[in-house]
Amino acid sequence: MLAPRKATASVTRAAAGHPTMILAIICISYFMVILDNSIIFTGLPRIEAAMAFSPTSLTWVQDAYTLVFGGLLLLGARSGDIVGRRRMFIIGLVLFGLASFLVGVAPSAWWLIAARALQGVGAAILAPSSLSLLTASFAEGHQRARAVAAYSAVAGIGASAGLVVGGVLADLVSWRAGFFLNVPIAIAMMFAARRVIGETERRNGRFDLVGALCATLGMTALVFGIVDAAEVGWTAASTVGAFVLGVVLLAALVVNEARVDQPIMPLRLFASRERTGAYLVRMLYLGAMISFFFFTTQFLQGVLGFSPLLAGVAFLPMSAVNFAVALLVTRLVRRAGSAPVLIAGLAATLAGMAWLSRVDAGSGYLTAVALPMVLIGVGQGLAFAPMTSAGLAGVESADAGAASGLINTFHQIGSALGLGVLVSVGAAAVPAGVSGQAALVDRIGTALTGGSIMLAVALLLVVGLIAGHGRRQPRRPQSDRVAAEPQPAYARA
Repeated sequence: MLAPRKATASVTRAAAGHPTMILAIICISYFMVILDNSIIFTGLPRIEAAMAFSPTSLTWVQDAYTLVFGGLLLLGARSGDIVGRRRMFIIGLVLFGLASFLVGVAPSAWWLIAARALQGVGAAILAPSSLSLLTASFAEGHQRARAVAAYSAVAGIGASAGLVVGGVLADLVSWRAGFFLNVPIAIAMMFAARRVIGETERRNGRFDLVGALCATLGMTALVFGIVDAAEVGWTAASTVGAFVLGVVLLAALVVNEARVDQPIMPLRLFASRERTGAYLVRMLYLGAMISFFFFTTQFLQGVLGFSPLLAGVAFLPMSAVNFAVALLVTRLVRRAGSAPVLIAGLAATLAGMAWLSRVDAGSGYLTAVALPMVLIGVGQGLAFAPMTSAGLAGVESADAGAASGLINTFHQIGSALGLGVLVSVGAAAVPAGVSGQAALVDRIGTALTGGSIMLAVALLLVVGLIAGHGRRQPRRPQSDRVAAEPQPAYARA
């Protein structure tokens, strides 16, 4: 039986409920976030048709969420320390539930995108608050390890279940139904949290709001410029203006982080080649992976003729293999080292993506999709733990929270930026006058080829920046410990 941690200086009011109830509230709330993050993919073709999205503008259904989620994640984590973790947890539930309702009733494309952005705000508060509440509610050691294991298992199940649940609801009810499902869950968890979970002690600190806004708006401007260029050209005033604004805001971010007393992104974390390489690798890897989901679900439904339900089930070979390999990765890292396992993971993912990029109108599911998915699942299972370890290598204890948050920020930002790039690349590959299924096949094949190039660059970065550093410094106690611990799903694909 799980037991709440004993009263300490970090907990100002003892939890009123049973420890199992505390864990259930945290896991159900986080399951909702993870489920929603993947439930959107199998509904994309229906959303595109219902909202009259263009193939390039459809990217904003996902990017509006991930850009805000990634840009505000560090601020959300800091807010829990300053304001109180339970309070921020409840605020996150309110925002996420409200945004889910607004997505469900969205009458137009702009409304849907705005509501997805609001969901990103809620997720940026809810995701770090849920994990921090878990660590505050359970004593360090066996009790906490069991709680974290349950949390991570629920998160992994949610990521896979979202594809299937999204397919079922889009097929039998509507793509909107999955978002309405969040509303009663959020309301129930909000009231349960107030009754069961104790508040944590507030800490002195400052909000780096300028840094968070510069990061979010700067990356949004860059992604807008990339997507806009596919529709109006690279020399259009809106495209050039977006790029200039993005560069200015990101430059302001660097200046701000160098000056403020409590930055959300301490620049000293980039002093290590290994950590910087890990951040860049994660950005490229997630850009390729989010595009894999985005384009593969369109191929399954638009070319192979799968229903949304079958499209969700079609991802199970990858999910099952990913889960199985992830259970073994800690043992493999201990035997072979982090860098070799990461290289093997990237190589497997690259092989699967390159194979998948050869799809055409005559391709069959088994040989053109399912078997490449198995390789991608193996690669994901191998890559994420050592990739996380490299991002935390050599970090001082005072910077551990910021380093972990920075990994997750690059995760989300890389997803948005990579998807924007590959959507634009795919759109540019369609010859003039080609439309319908032929245009879709051209877009998908070219975009997945672009994802393969991203993975190849990531592999080169690992060899050049991470593997070489690992040979000179083979022992990293802190990062090895982190690699052995289950990572939250917002730190995974």
